[in-house]
Amino acid sequence: MADNPEFYRARADEERRNGDAALLDNVRDRCRRAEKAWDEMASRAERTQVLRAAREAAPPGGERMMIGTPSMVAAE
Repeated sequence: MADNPEFYRARADEERRNGDAALLDNVRDRCRRAEKAWDEMASRAERTQVLRAAREAAPPGGERMMIGTPSMVAAE
């Protein structure tokens, strides 16, 4: 389960369905909050996978990927 975006997206979908089916406002609100939290976890897990892949593909020799930039920079 750790860092599995598909699992997180599935849980978000489940909470979305639960919210759509809820009769009570407070239950619907709780489901929407849970859906948002699962979506955020999925986004973080996807970003982690991208950064991990970039780090593993980086050439050896002290270079690293700067967060938010597509280019490589020398480590300080």
